[in-house]
Amino acid sequence: MLVPNPDALEFRTSSYSDRSNCVAVADAPGGAVVRDSKHPERGQLPFSAPEWAAFLRTTKA
Repeated sequence: MLVPNPDALEFRTSSYSDRSNCVAVADAPGGAVVRDSKHPERGQLPFSAPEWAAFLRTTKA
């Protein structure tokens, strides 16, 4: 999955994040993108739509 320009993405912080563990996610064409909200310059981790759905199913189980 190609990650669009990160400046064009609207990242939101997880409600489970705290000051020491900050994760942000953005919807992207064909999936989602995750990054460390404390260090966004370190890159993003893209997930295709099926991968993201599997991740969410697993974490909710």
